[in-house]
This record gives sequence, structure tokens and C-alpha cells, in this order.
Amino acid sequence: MQYQIVVVLVATAAIMGSYILGYTPPFVGITFGIVSLIAFYYYAKDKKAAVNGDWRVSENTLHILALCCGWPGALIAQTTLRHKTKKLGFRVVFWFTLLVNVSAFAWLHSSQGNAHLRNVSHDIRRFTLAQTQSTNIMLVTDFLTHYRPKRSYVY
Repeated sequence: MQYQIVVVLVATAAIMGSYILGYTPPFVGITFGIVSLIAFYYYAKDKKAAVNGDWRVSENTLHILALCCGWPGALIAQTTLRHKTKKLGFRVVFWFTLLVNVSAFAWLHSSQGNAHLRNVSHDIRRFTLAQTQSTNIMLVTDFLTHYRPKRSYVY
């Protein structure tokens, strides 16, 4: 198994574990998933354009997607599509975006970061309640911003 896939699997396990243990609400993992799918799409689009000699996707666009939680999809795309794997400058910036994401995710587990994330979750719920009368929208918002009770597995 290629190391890139292992990195993505470890990150996925960490994101899922963070939710299961009550440190993050579902919207954190869902954000990673959705932006990763978008990043993969843009890598595939750029690869196709490179092969066909068409207009390319800007490297800045690919980096911004990676920085905005899309790095797992970008890393899978690089591996499976064999795209953007040779250019050292691109790879250095990409791995920097991954490091920023991992650092930010780790910060969310600090007392300060977790308090900030809980405030953001509360603000999203409050904003949604003020803007809509739809029960379905409120139910979805509550699901996305709800924390599981923290579990202690120390015996």
C-alpha cells in the first residue's frame, strides 16, 4: 500500500475518532469529505486538460482546496491519477498545506481550540434559528453541530 493512502486512512480514523470521542461535531468530518471530493474533481479536471492540451486548473486553486480541508482528496488524486507528483515546488507547498491542516485539527483538541469550535457551532445554530422556520433545516443544523458526549475509556 502506498504511503499516501496510509496517511489519508490515518487522518480519516483521527477525524472519525475525534467525533466518536466527543471532541468535534459532524460538520468537521463532513467538511473534510466534501472539500476532498471537490479537490479530487479539480485534480482530475487538470489531469484531463494536461493530456488534451486544454486550459489548466491553476495551481493556486489546487493549493487553496488542499488548505481548506481538501488535502485528503488531493493526496488520493495525486496518487491514483499520477498527477502533480514530480514538480518539487508544488509538492512542498502541498505538504505545507497538509501540515497547516493537521496543526489546526490538533488545535481544535486543545482547550482554547475546542472552546472556539463550540462557540462556532453555537453561533451556527443560533444564526440558523434566526433565519429559518423550517423544522427540517433546524434538525440538519442540530445534527451537524451536535457534539457526542465525551467518553472516558480509562479503566
